[in-house]
Amino acid sequence: MNPDSASLPLPEVLRAPSLTVGQVTPGSLDDQVLRFPALAPPRKWYVALAFTLTIMSIGLVLIGYTFYEGIGVWGNNSPVFWAFGIVNFVFWVGIGHAGTLISAILFLFRKRWRNAIARFAEAMTIFAVMCAGIFPLIHVGRPWLAFWLFPYPNQRGVWPNFRSPLVWDVFAVSTYFSVSLMFWYLGLLPDLASLRDRTDSKIRKPIYTILSLGWRGAADHWRHFEKAYLLLAGLATGLVLSVHSVVSFDFATSIVPGWHMTIFPPYFVVGAIFAGFAMVLMVLIVVRETMDLKNLITDFHLEVMNKVILGMSCLMGYSYAVEAFTAWYSMNTFIQHTFLNYVTGPYGWAGWLTMSCNVLLPQLLWFRKCRRSYPWMILVAMAVTVGMWFERFVIIVISLYNDYLPSAWHAYKPTMVDYGILLGSFGIFFTLVLLFARVLPVIATTEMKADLPGAQPRHGARHD
Repeated sequence: MNPDSASLPLPEVLRAPSLTVGQVTPGSLDDQVLRFPALAPPRKWYVALAFTLTIMSIGLVLIGYTFYEGIGVWGNNSPVFWAFGIVNFVFWVGIGHAGTLISAILFLFRKRWRNAIARFAEAMTIFAVMCAGIFPLIHVGRPWLAFWLFPYPNQRGVWPNFRSPLVWDVFAVSTYFSVSLMFWYLGLLPDLASLRDRTDSKIRKPIYTILSLGWRGAADHWRHFEKAYLLLAGLATGLVLSVHSVVSFDFATSIVPGWHMTIFPPYFVVGAIFAGFAMVLMVLIVVRETMDLKNLITDFHLEVMNKVILGMSCLMGYSYAVEAFTAWYSMNTFIQHTFLNYVTGPYGWAGWLTMSCNVLLPQLLWFRKCRRSYPWMILVAMAVTVGMWFERFVIIVISLYNDYLPSAWHAYKPTMVDYGILLGSFGIFFTLVLLFARVLPVIATTEMKADLPGAQPRHGARHD
């Protein structure tokens, strides 16, 4: 081997992709990211916050109206006892999966491109799970009795039915939220300490001092930090697979045609990652532009996220094909009838919309130009968000409105209260996103510093 060959330039395909653009130093990185919490928000931020608060207020008022009048103000009927409430619950739990996937699983696989987007995705996970938790509480009709779901010694002698997947949901979602919150907060500690040391504000400094838990960046601090972060990443990885699998058991363990399928656990997990990545991508584009972070959140990051969306879209198409094959091969009249209703009948339009948004439109991402073009990637991400919500609608409503007895059939029609509460959940989510973007760093500066030129040995190897 020629000893001079090591100095020859690598072909483009073998070169490590640049994770930053331009001259970025540790000092300039801190100045760029950590300055936002100290700055007065621009007028556009106040306008956006006013809009999201208005939408959130509409939802909260309608939730209060539901408490006052009862669940009868919703469109639920017999046999469609589950409708918008559970559709929205499954949708928002799915949105939260992308954050944990980016943070935990990609961290374990040492995919360093996650560093620029992990903090933001983790925060979106927290907010999405908070939105999801609202709907089971209001769906039960008596939210003040929700504590009955938790097993604890009591004078009533009533214990939850541990064979019910609905009880498993309580444990799975609450554990997922707790671990995700600890994982997010642990990663924030070094940046909170940096904010503490940079600010002179008499209000913010004591707050950052308390939140940073005495972080000084000592060797012992970093050693314990890295061990705890790795352990939480490993725990969160299992939760990514388990939480939405447990949610799918709410359906798969029943005998309702269209629900009783063994493919539901992996099918739901793939759909959750699919919807979550689309939501993260849409909001990340806005943050990248408005906060001038193009040199840290590069086109490469957006392209990789689009590749994940494309891969999940192909898996969703495979899942739909398996559903169709199962209905045909089973020779079960009820399952075949339910599957045909997905594409025909009064709700057939929802089935076609689901397949178009989740399978057909994302195929545009095979083209590199579309993967790096804002209009195309936003179009696909919005289509996926709409399609994944309607997928949950199709699974729940179409499987229920035609019961085993034709005499029990009853079409479902949502009311304005249903639409208003759904809209309000988006208001809650985006309000929390806006507040987070202004008071905390949206990028993990300590992790990003490891991606700066010269911080890591390359050895001529490709990394992503």
